[in-house]
Amino acid sequence: MIYGITLILLSIIAVPSLLLAKKPNAKELLEKIEPYQGWIGLVFCIWGVWGIITSILNIGWLTSAPIWWATLLAGSFVEATLGFMLGFGVINSLIIGKNEQAVTKAAELRAKLAPKQGKLGMLGIAVGIWMVVASFLFTIA
Repeated sequence: MIYGITLILLSIIAVPSLLLAKKPNAKELLEKIEPYQGWIGLVFCIWGVWGIITSILNIGWLTSAPIWWATLLAGSFVEATLGFMLGFGVINSLIIGKNEQAVTKAAELRAKLAPKQGKLGMLGIAVGIWMVVASFLFTIA
């Protein structure tokens, strides 16, 4: 259930236009979070990668709870991807450093991924809600 809740929160940060359409005063909250968005993205990227590793290590769940296993893998993948997209600046500065050519290529990659962030955020909200529901439906003993 925690993976689903964190995925929903991350997706809301990734799709600010959705939140602003519902609550106009949410802009102030999003402006407060914006300086920390890169670090939040980095943490969620690591959390998503850990979820992928967990699902691979527990591949035996395919026999007892295949729907939950697939849900955990899909949700973790979306979370890692959204976290990477939000934390791109921090990840870029920590890993690439001062290599100008690598920074240019990374900026081009980010420019290609940016238009997909909204759609991935919407998918993240849907998958996150399903993860919360599935955690109640498909308990693993």
